[in-house]
Amino acid sequence: MLSRFQLFRMLRRHTLLAFRRSPAYEQSMTAKVMMVLGTGLAVVYMLFGGTMMGTMANDMSLPAFILIMMPLIFLLIDFLFRFVVQKTPAMLVKPYMLLPLPRRSVVETFLFTSLLSGYNWMWLALFLPYTFIIYCGGASLVTSLTVLLSGMTLILANSQFYLLVRTLIARSLLWWILPVVVYGLFIGSLLIPAMADLPISDTMDDVFDSLAEAAAHPLMLLLCLAILGGLLWINRATQYRFALEEISREQKAPAGLKNVSQFKFLENFGLSGEYLKLELKSIMRNKAIRASVIASLTLIVVLTLIIAYTNIYDGRMMLNFWCFYCFAIYGMTTLIKVMMPEGNYIDLLLTHDENILKLLYAKYYFHVAILFVPLVLIMPAIIAGKFSLLMVVSYMLLSSGFLYFLLFQMAVYNKQTLPLDAKITGKTNLETGFQLVISLTSMFSPLVIVSVLVLLFDEQTAYITMAVIGAALTLAHPWWLRNIYNRMMKRKYRNLEGFHATRG
Repeated sequence: MLSRFQLFRMLRRHTLLAFRRSPAYEQSMTAKVMMVLGTGLAVVYMLFGGTMMGTMANDMSLPAFILIMMPLIFLLIDFLFRFVVQKTPAMLVKPYMLLPLPRRSVVETFLFTSLLSGYNWMWLALFLPYTFIIYCGGASLVTSLTVLLSGMTLILANSQFYLLVRTLIARSLLWWILPVVVYGLFIGSLLIPAMADLPISDTMDDVFDSLAEAAAHPLMLLLCLAILGGLLWINRATQYRFALEEISREQKAPAGLKNVSQFKFLENFGLSGEYLKLELKSIMRNKAIRASVIASLTLIVVLTLIIAYTNIYDGRMMLNFWCFYCFAIYGMTTLIKVMMPEGNYIDLLLTHDENILKLLYAKYYFHVAILFVPLVLIMPAIIAGKFSLLMVVSYMLLSSGFLYFLLFQMAVYNKQTLPLDAKITGKTNLETGFQLVISLTSMFSPLVIVSVLVLLFDEQTAYITMAVIGAALTLAHPWWLRNIYNRMMKRKYRNLEGFHATRG
């Protein structure tokens, strides 16, 4: 029988080998360089942020200032970024659940392995300069170490909170209420002092100072360790239960025939219409795809309503960013993994010439149709004068043209099969480096374009230029989709090997 330490070493080694043997490991050198540069840039920002906050803490004589600000700023940012970089243990334990190994020990091993993630310890770039500056500013060694260790413990606790939320929302989207409530309470407490009409605002400064002094006490570290321990205990039970439940689930036989929508109106579009039927039925029948689509559409609706009907983001560049993002978010969450669900039956698609080309047409038309959802939602705000019609139309055309042109390139390089139903233990839930590069380019390049055009000309000229670029690439979609198809055929056998190797 393996000891806990031996089991930990074995599973840690397996995880590293699985990463190296994954088809996603064979990324272009450009993607790897971009990831290294991105990590380096994040570390530089953290070093700068830690230095600035340390200086502020010395000026206010509050060495634990950063611990008070963490729930309001850093923990929320950390939580959101983990959707890109971190898997849940339940996604990794599937190969080991049927082996003669203690199952709970396997789950515990992956939980503790998640604490050793390099991403967690990257936050030292924020806390080390902060700790050094407050120590030089007169804080005692005990206080400085308490701040450092408490801050890192909170980051580790946040990683466990993320694991819990990520696992629960895979079961039901209603669990999004949990992080909204938790982080909303912290953010709400930050907004209260700004409400000058309330009497409580007169005493908030004193409350803040008292909290900062209490956070510098060594008992703060014990509190943080207790939070981390509690979240580890909850995660241990939750991850084990849900992983075992999904692996051992029984398929229920249908009680009888059900009426299935035939979408007969799509028959007028020939073979592309048939693939549009496949796209719609995949969303209706496969829970992993359905959950992703529902989450994306829900986010579109929420973001569009917030941007259009509140004053939260009234800055010009923020309005530009979020207006574009309302149109872009659905494509960025689904097209970045284009052809990965089809990896389950890619062999059938290759039996007839140009089948995949017609499938690409169907996907393109479907995603263009989705763009009308935010357009309809934002229309009253256009009438009210918050957005110009030119601005909205330019970002819609930029999404259907420039953005989709970029995202559809992933059809050439994606070669991992995305499970259709397994939401907890499924593989390929994280983006490859190349996917990450395309995502970041798709998100920020339109804003760079509009910023440059505004500097050179004016805002109206910038929107017209973007609309022309988007319209040109939209009208040219038959040419660039065929180019993508031709390149896919040149990599056909390499991609087939990857799809076969990553099927569940």
